[in-house]
Amino acid sequence: MVNKLTSSKAVFLAPPEVHLLDISGPAHIFYEARDYGAPVTSHFITLNQNTRLSTSSGLVFADLQPFQNVALSEGDMLFVPGLQAELLLDPKFIDSARPFLDWMVEQHKRGVIICSVCTGAFLLAESGLLDQRQCTTHWKYFERFRKKFPRVDLLANRLFVESGHICTSAGVASGIDLALYLLEKKYGTRFASDIAREVVVYLRRGEEDPQLSVFLQYRNHQEDRIHEIQNWLSHHLSSGITLEELAFKVHTSARNLTRLFKNTTGITIGEYVEKLRVETAMHLLNEGAKVEAVTMECGLKSTNQLREILKRHTGRLPHDFQ
Repeated sequence: MVNKLTSSKAVFLAPPEVHLLDISGPAHIFYEARDYGAPVTSHFITLNQNTRLSTSSGLVFADLQPFQNVALSEGDMLFVPGLQAELLLDPKFIDSARPFLDWMVEQHKRGVIICSVCTGAFLLAESGLLDQRQCTTHWKYFERFRKKFPRVDLLANRLFVESGHICTSAGVASGIDLALYLLEKKYGTRFASDIAREVVVYLRRGEEDPQLSVFLQYRNHQEDRIHEIQNWLSHHLSSGITLEELAFKVHTSARNLTRLFKNTTGITIGEYVEKLRVETAMHLLNEGAKVEAVTMECGLKSTNQLREILKRHTGRLPHDFQ
């Protein structure tokens, strides 16, 4: 369930020549989150008083708000998308953006989560927010970024990087990954998984990224049948189902599904289900659920079985979580 007390704003900067998917991708994720009950409102701002601008794709945005008109609080999110490289390398443009950059620094001090998509990291770096921090940006601009901002620790081969309430992402679709990650932190993995399923995006991270949740682990693959099994298992832990029934869902044999799952994810179906059960149990126990209810929700036969898998995987017992 979504915690109705954790209301927040998702604010999207729309600079001149903004890359359309950099802004529309994450914005749509928060639209779906609101539709699913998350108390998030979306706002679109500009660098100046011009409330109408053209994107790099030619689509025109209108009725935007000047950034000074939006009041942000701790926990709100500010997205800075990518834009045309020639603007980012133009001293006149950077000078014109200085009031916004200074405002962005103040928002960070207030606890606002600052996020960049693609070359939006250049604007964060211009503000000084990335000095002595790790970050990433689009691979095509690594060398330019390193030369221009030697005080920033730029990481390659990362979809996104989080450092002190600042999140930078590699570009385009990775902005969607970042938005889903932020939803996971605010409202839980199940909620983020539901949103990803709604927009037909697989929850997965790159090889170099920390895997924060088993619901997100073992998903960095392109095998649709295994994604379908993983989706079903994550939403039906309490349901008893045989290997043969799982195989039937994806039109294959039990033997082939067993082989395919292990080759694709690196673990067996049984190991994957047990990891799902452990994380689900930990979440429910931390929320104050009764041991008996947790046992049923995880599809286990007894509370002793719950205690055994928690002890084996975490070294803790149910009462340690309450």
